[in-house]
Amino acid sequence: MSAQTELAVVPPQETALTVYSTPNGLEPWLQQIRCKIDGFTPDISTRKGREAIASMAYAVARSKTALDDVGKKLVADLKEVPKKIDAERKRVRDTLEAWQEEVRRPLNEWEEAEAAKKREIEVWVGELRLDPQIISAADSEYLRISIGAFENIVIDGEWLGDYEAEALRLKADTLAALRSALEKREQYEAEQADLARLRAEAEAREQKDREDQIAREAAERATQEAEEKAQRARDAEAQRVRDEQEAAEKRENDLKLQTAEAERRAEQAKREQVEAEQRAERERLEGIERQAAAVEQARRDEVKRQNDAAAEILRQQEAREADTAHRTKINRAALAAFMAGGMTEECAKQAIKLIALRKIPAISIQY
Repeated sequence: MSAQTELAVVPPQETALTVYSTPNGLEPWLQQIRCKIDGFTPDISTRKGREAIASMAYAVARSKTALDDVGKKLVADLKEVPKKIDAERKRVRDTLEAWQEEVRRPLNEWEEAEAAKKREIEVWVGELRLDPQIISAADSEYLRISIGAFENIVIDGEWLGDYEAEALRLKADTLAALRSALEKREQYEAEQADLARLRAEAEAREQKDREDQIAREAAERATQEAEEKAQRARDAEAQRVRDEQEAAEKRENDLKLQTAEAERRAEQAKREQVEAEQRAERERLEGIERQAAAVEQARRDEVKRQNDAAAEILRQQEAREADTAHRTKINRAALAAFMAGGMTEECAKQAIKLIALRKIPAISIQY
């Protein structure tokens, strides 16, 4: 370390861990720095003194950094120690676990083989146990085949080992159940055969009874149909007689009605002829009256038209005369006005005439 930048020499690497791990272990180094600080008496009034103060402060800071770096390095080194320990522990664990698996592998293989054999035996032994529902629902043929199959099963005690007794028991129990079920099934099937035979006989009797009933009903229907046919023939003959009687009566009634209708029509025609003659006479007289009225109305209309025409001529004449008088009055007033304005009478008359004839643009006389 430079004496110019640091105030104390840091502890050597060999003793650094002891120094830093001891309470107040760095106190001697701090006292060295403190002594140098206490013995430092600069002159603040001079530039050299001020530079000395700055240099001393920098040296203190450098000493702080140097001492702290040594401690930091110690801590970093110490942090690496657990990692190295853990790595070695893991290596040892992995190695020993591999050796353990290597040593135990033959035993594991033997145990797996035994477990597989046990599962196989348990499955085989389990197959010796039949479902009671299957046994109870099976027919005799299935039961006989099953009994033969179970009787041929060989119980290998050497292979079964501890399961031999259970296998023998299950085989015996299953055979007993099958034989009992076969006995019951054969009895049941025999009973069912008897029932089927009885049902067939009953059905045959019922069929014969139905056929006999059909024959009887057919004979009865034939007899009834013959009687109904004869009755229909009798009814038809009676109806024919009634129809002929009714037809004769109808013809007689129709003849009477026709005679009465002819007489009524003759009387009606006679009345209609008289009424027609009377109506024709009335219409002739009414025509004469209408013609006379029309002539009179035409005469009156003509008289009215002539009177209206004469009145219109008179009205128009009076209107013209009134208009002429009105125009003359206005023209005289205009003439007087023109003459009052300095025009001669002839000029004023000519001006009024030209204006009245609308020969003077934009000038007119309001009559």
